[in-house]
Amino acid sequence: MSQKDTEFFQPVSGMDLPRFAGVPTFMRLPHVTPDHAAYDQVQIGLVGVPWDAGTTNRPGPRHGPRQLRDLSTMIRAGNPATGVNPFALVNCADLGDVAPNPIDIMDCMDRISRFYAGLKSSGILPVTAGGDHLTTLPVLRGLASDAPVGLIQFDSHTDLFDSYFGGNKYTHGTPFRRAIEEGLVDPRRMVQIGIRGTAYNTEDVEWGEAQGVRIIRIEEFFDRGVADVMAEARDIVGDKPTYCTFDIDFVDPAYAPGTGTPEVGGPNSFQALQVVRELSGLTLIGADLVEVSPPFDAQGNTAWLGASILFEMLCVCAKAISARARDA
Repeated sequence: MSQKDTEFFQPVSGMDLPRFAGVPTFMRLPHVTPDHAAYDQVQIGLVGVPWDAGTTNRPGPRHGPRQLRDLSTMIRAGNPATGVNPFALVNCADLGDVAPNPIDIMDCMDRISRFYAGLKSSGILPVTAGGDHLTTLPVLRGLASDAPVGLIQFDSHTDLFDSYFGGNKYTHGTPFRRAIEEGLVDPRRMVQIGIRGTAYNTEDVEWGEAQGVRIIRIEEFFDRGVADVMAEARDIVGDKPTYCTFDIDFVDPAYAPGTGTPEVGGPNSFQALQVVRELSGLTLIGADLVEVSPPFDAQGNTAWLGASILFEMLCVCAKAISARARDA
């Protein structure tokens, strides 16, 4: 790649253009579409999925990608905690949004799956901004159609329920039950971290554990600490292909109030960054950050935290791609 091409993929610096100016893209990266000359050089694509048709209570995550883009203009190139500059390691770009169908769940999931299957065939690793948590199911359909993958889920809910409202199988409370049933996720290589809150029953937990899912409740998380819990998570998924999904309601609503189903008693914003950093070394095929709901995020703090989590995901994924290329 020429020096000119390398420079194309660098984010716009706040030293050159104020952060409040210009068209907002994820982390001020170039917007690249499939017909763009640089598309075949993209290694990590940041994607928006503005869709929340699976929401069962407080709506709004369909507006998440737009606000996350706006707040992500505050992201700078270097990560001082890990020493990673993802934009110096790999070519990153904003690939725009998957065009949703807000009135047809099945059609929209098909659209999302086709989009991500296209990224997979192009060799682009996606980092996604949702959208409610049902978004992850069609993303996995696009990425894991060949073989089941491991899954690390940061969340306050299992999302392992069977159905809602008289048999509806597709809500933001059901995606990982469907993903296991469809053979997209290997439940023996799946770990859920941060589970808490009141419940109608324990059917979701019992079903998940019967399949082999490791469920780590928030009490255990705090008793053991980030490093110990994440060491176990890395052992569970091993060195095989793994996907990471991060529901912003994993974080205590004192730090992230802008979400549809908040649960008190969760991690703080620093711990949210720590758990993502502990994904380093895994064979990640993609990651997402979901359930940011701008209507409940008056000050933008939730979206700013979400954008910071996306940057940590980007750093981990960029480091992994760079290491694989170096070892090839």
